[in-house]
Amino acid sequence: MDALLLARAQFAFTVSFHFIFPAFSIGLASFLMVLEAMWLRTGSGLYANLYRYWLKIFAVVFGMGVVSGIVMSYQFGTNWSVFSAKAGPIIGPLMAYEVMTAFFLEAGFLGVMLFGISKVGPRLHFFATCMVALGTLISATWIISVNSWMQTPAGYAINADGQFVPAGSWLPIIFNPSFPYRLVHTVIAAFLTTSLVVGAVGAWHLLKDRANAGARKMFSMAMWMVAIAAPIQILVGDAHGLNTLEHQPIKVLAMEGDYQPSPDGAPLILFGFPDNDAAKVHGEVSIPRIGSLILKHDLNAPLPGLTDYPRELWPPTPVVFWSFRIMVGLGMAMLGLGALGLLARVRRRLYAWRWLHRAALAMGPAGFIAVIAGWVTTEVGRQPFTVYGLLRTAQSASPLHAPALASSLLAFVIVYFFAFGAGTYYILRLMAKPPQPHEAEPERLPQHAAGITPAAAAVRRLPGEH
Repeated sequence: MDALLLARAQFAFTVSFHFIFPAFSIGLASFLMVLEAMWLRTGSGLYANLYRYWLKIFAVVFGMGVVSGIVMSYQFGTNWSVFSAKAGPIIGPLMAYEVMTAFFLEAGFLGVMLFGISKVGPRLHFFATCMVALGTLISATWIISVNSWMQTPAGYAINADGQFVPAGSWLPIIFNPSFPYRLVHTVIAAFLTTSLVVGAVGAWHLLKDRANAGARKMFSMAMWMVAIAAPIQILVGDAHGLNTLEHQPIKVLAMEGDYQPSPDGAPLILFGFPDNDAAKVHGEVSIPRIGSLILKHDLNAPLPGLTDYPRELWPPTPVVFWSFRIMVGLGMAMLGLGALGLLARVRRRLYAWRWLHRAALAMGPAGFIAVIAGWVTTEVGRQPFTVYGLLRTAQSASPLHAPALASSLLAFVIVYFFAFGAGTYYILRLMAKPPQPHEAEPERLPQHAAGITPAAAAVRRLPGEH
């Protein structure tokens, strides 16, 4: 393998590990905010116990995300120095804004959130939880803005040194054409990822003890989120696809496997084996004209093919084709799980249908797989460019030799699997313990702060709650 391929493999490996943790922590921070809000509103110890249960997991996930992100960022200088030199005047400030707004906000309130639950007032602690949740969303906003600018560059000029610089206002750079679609799509994916994990943990404990109040509550909340977020994500994904077709048509054609133009309506290719050399999909299973219906909302709308564009602009179509189908297939499975959850709820069997619990348990990792598949679709589909249409990947890499990159990649693989493998094992150990009603609650109960009396709070608590 040459140096360029090794540099790409190293970045793909590290960012894939990193992406897993923010996808979980963004949704988990918001889930914790909801749990504490419900605790303050009801005074129920059930929510307080669940808050503490998931707070431990959040702390580990957040720490692993920070460490993996720092390691990844160094590669911009080591492996992609030419890209950093040319795009730095735009990428650098956006990344700095992420640190100064989101990371500082998270770091400033994380200590209060983790260790101040019995040391500060309930409202102040809830404020800290809200600020950490807000910080994760702000962080996602800046990072998605950076990535979206690389996909759909806008508001730039190229100076005498060949660098991308702002042409005037920063607003067209930040709010580039694909930014809103990518941001909403990514945040909803994070919420779905978290809800699937929470639902899987709740299902695991319901299979062992159907009467566990904490498992029942977390499973119910997770199934509500899946049922609401999955159909919204499909609609957002459709809008995102239309935007991508407008600005990156070659990527969409690779996703669909459309090598040849379709003047009378493009088919929807369900399965097959794309071949860039032969410019066709071998053994395709397709539905006539449905591709045009999805991409143009018109059965007879004409669509171009990859052969209408220069071959040197084609991405690795087989990778994009299959990663897209993995993402969409898992999205359909999430929609099905949400529908089954609603059916079980209507029939008052949400905690009794063991096959539903087994399905939710099996879907636990689906969110992580889907976000990685989506990232692969987005980034591999952008090839052969780092800044779409303007800066090629081959022109962005540092002048390094393949043996050096191979050695560092091997070191990353070994260290990551040991370090993050141990962290993941610890998280699974925490999840394997059932939520208990006797977990320590904060010393300062929030009944008066929430506007209810201790007597009313005692009436609202379920049997067995602390």
